[in-house]
Amino acid sequence: MRQLISQLTKITGPDQVFTAPEELYCYGYDATFRSFMPDVVVKPRDRDQVAAVVKLANEKGIPLYPRGAGTGLSGGSLPVRGGIVIVLTGLNRILEIDRENLLAVVQPGVVTGDLHRAVEEKGLFYPPDPASSDACTIGGNIAECAGGPRGFKYGVTRDYVLGLEAVSPTGEVLRTGGKTVKNVSGYDLTRLLVGSEGTLGIITEATLRLLPLPRAVRTLMAVYDDLPKAGEAIAKISTSGVIPATLEIMDRLTIQCVTRYAGCNLPSDAEAVLIIEVDGMENAVAEEADIVARVCRQTGAREVVAAQNAAERENIWRARKAISAALVQIKPTKISEDATVPRSKVPEMIMKLQQIRAKYDINLVIFGHAGDGNLHPNIIADENDPAEMQKAEAAIGEIFEAAVSLGGTLSGEHGIGILKAPFMHLEFGHAELDYMRRIKEALDPKGVLNPGKIFYGARNS
Repeated sequence: MRQLISQLTKITGPDQVFTAPEELYCYGYDATFRSFMPDVVVKPRDRDQVAAVVKLANEKGIPLYPRGAGTGLSGGSLPVRGGIVIVLTGLNRILEIDRENLLAVVQPGVVTGDLHRAVEEKGLFYPPDPASSDACTIGGNIAECAGGPRGFKYGVTRDYVLGLEAVSPTGEVLRTGGKTVKNVSGYDLTRLLVGSEGTLGIITEATLRLLPLPRAVRTLMAVYDDLPKAGEAIAKISTSGVIPATLEIMDRLTIQCVTRYAGCNLPSDAEAVLIIEVDGMENAVAEEADIVARVCRQTGAREVVAAQNAAERENIWRARKAISAALVQIKPTKISEDATVPRSKVPEMIMKLQQIRAKYDINLVIFGHAGDGNLHPNIIADENDPAEMQKAEAAIGEIFEAAVSLGGTLSGEHGIGILKAPFMHLEFGHAELDYMRRIKEALDPKGVLNPGKIFYGARNS
């Protein structure tokens, strides 16, 4: 270990290598309820230092874990086998914003919210908007293929990545894609790296597609006294001819938690609210908002409220963004899932979640990006209560089984990491899992880069 620390110090300098227990602890956890201690933490300043650290880890066969801001919800950056945590937050420059070609070139440590503000100042728009956008980084978003509320209309992170610079698991510097909108030369290595959860390479630069900033936005809140009716509205809005920028759902317990925590003015007696936003040209936005409001009323909404100004819009979105912090006021352990189903199956999935909640008598809250089928059933428990955690684990298994049975997937945006790895067999057969493992083994023969993720119990996963 002394030799390793000495070699890392030569690469990055002594002030970028951390070994004190309190420093190691800070980089051993993420936004899940799990934590592991690394042996050493290193913070490179540039691509060449990243490549040198990767080469050293590969040469010595030491596990290496890429990490951004640590906001992940599947354990994707956790150092489950000790070794080195390599923190990319120091590579945090916006290198270029190109208005003519509608793109930005950024380093992985750029905070997503900072990129939003920088491009919007130039009349441009970067749609991916994870709930943690004020903290999470672009590199982590790309590694996990993050989504967010705007995914219904605009898609997820992979839809905005034109090209990457990355360091392979053996330390080579790669460039994939580029600045062109169309590029079908060779294998799509960019798409291979996006969503690979740091197991196939470490991103050191990204070229991102931008859009013109929408000229107008309308925000609506539909209030329901029946949760399944809200689910029905989601399906009907999807076939109304309008594609909202966002279509979010919050159930009663979620509403009550955020009202107490953030002081938001929400109807705490409602069984559910939908937060719906349409954007685009002013005339079109007004018409689309009217159509959405009409669908909500037809499906049983007792009230549809339109934000009249920026302050009212901010109040609605402040409630949505406060959910994660608000829920842990109930109990300290929050298990965040993002089982995703086809849009037409959202009402059925909501009913199954209600049945699971009743069966296990647990604090299971339902919210999420319902417009694209990406629900976030969260279980609020206490990890110090073994009986409660046993019920929670059983409920999680049934949540995944329900999603897959409806034609859905284990994860719409959080990734697999360590928490969902045991359930991969529900979605994939032996041939598909073996295909993925063989890619990993070919690119990372020593199993150095982010081992222990995605493939449950695999030799060098």
